[in-house]
This record gives sequence, structure tokens and C-alpha cells, in this order.
Amino acid sequence: MDSFLPVPALPAHTKVNVPLTPPDANEVRAAQAGNSAALQALVSRGLPHVVQWCARLGGPRVDPEDAAHDVMVVVLTRIHTLTDPDAYSSWLFGITRRVLAGHRRKRWFESWIPGMPGRSQTDEADGQPDPLERAQQSDLSRRVQAALEDLSADHREIIVLMDVEERTEREVSEILGLPIGTVRSRVHRSRRAFLLVAQKHNLPAIVFETARGFGDDAAGHGGGR
Repeated sequence: MDSFLPVPALPAHTKVNVPLTPPDANEVRAAQAGNSAALQALVSRGLPHVVQWCARLGGPRVDPEDAAHDVMVVVLTRIHTLTDPDAYSSWLFGITRRVLAGHRRKRWFESWIPGMPGRSQTDEADGQPDPLERAQQSDLSRRVQAALEDLSADHREIIVLMDVEERTEREVSEILGLPIGTVRSRVHRSRRAFLLVAQKHNLPAIVFETARGFGDDAAGHGGGR
């Protein structure tokens, strides 16, 4: 493999709620063979999606860009271990899941150690035009994140991938490495679970209506595990 490639910076205002198109298997094989251009292309294309996964699945204590950087370091150093180039998207999500688990454990313990710097010290921003609106948005964001935190890891992943990122069942099936029938079953259970935690955290009526709506939609899928 060529010399170590740095993880590229995330471009500003990157749109990521689009399908994570699996790379061509030949491109993956080229990266595995040491082609630095192919490897850099894989990393650059996947990085925005990984940052969003980290932001939505990592919880409030995890810095998504730090976690995404760690994910891409694994990709750069372990691409040769991928046995099925067609399963790259699932492999990438699996790495993200494992890296996030480590970051969540680390941040959890750090929060109980006296003297560790809190996130609030870095959360201040200059020149915010409407402090009241910002505070309300921040409160809602915290409650939504708390609701996601109350879900099991399986349910949280489904909600983020299907309903936050608006991916198709087939895309989620490929990312998670699950049969579509299993994905449909998990979607139904995950949406029902989210409705319960949305009520618990007093989320706005629009969230209740959305949760009830996609809960009813999911009931028609059936099948799965």
C-alpha cells in the first residue's frame, strides 16, 4: 500500500441525506491493492455519511468529527481485511458502530472523572442573533437526542437510517447486512418504540404525529424476524 493518506476534511455544507452509493467492486479491489487514488476516493465519498452516522448515533457526549476520523483511520489501515468488495457499505457501517461504542464508553467514564472538561466549554458560539430561539432549539435537540438514547442500539440505528436519513429498506438492508424482511420487522418495532419515548420526553405534537404516522405505515409491512 502507498504511504499513509490523511483523512480529508469534511467540506462545509455537505449534503448527506442521499443514498450511500456502494462503490464499484473494482474500485474497492484497487484500494485493497494499494492504489492511493482509489483509497482516497473511498474515504472522501464515505466521510460525510460517517460524520452523520456518528452525530446521530453517538449521543451528546461524542464528538462526531473525532469519531468519524477514527472510523476513517480504520478504513485506511484495514481495507485489506474486507473479504467481499460488494459489502463495502455494510463493512463501513460496522466499523462506525464499533468505533462509536468505544467513544461512548470513553465519554461516559470521562463524565464521572472530576476535572475533565465538559462539552459546554466548547459549545459557546459568537454572534447568535436570537438567544431565546437558540435556547429553544437547543432544548428540543437535547430532548430528541435523549429520546434516541432511550432506544436500544438496534432501534436507534433503524430510526436514524430510515427516518432521519430517509434511506430505503434496500439501502438499510445493505448497510446493516440484514435481509429486507428483517429490516421491515425492525422498522415496525423501532417506530413503535420511538413513539413511546417521544411521549416520555414531551416532544412536540409534530413529533407525535410523525411517530404515529410512520408507526401505522410500518404496520402494513409485516414479515421479517
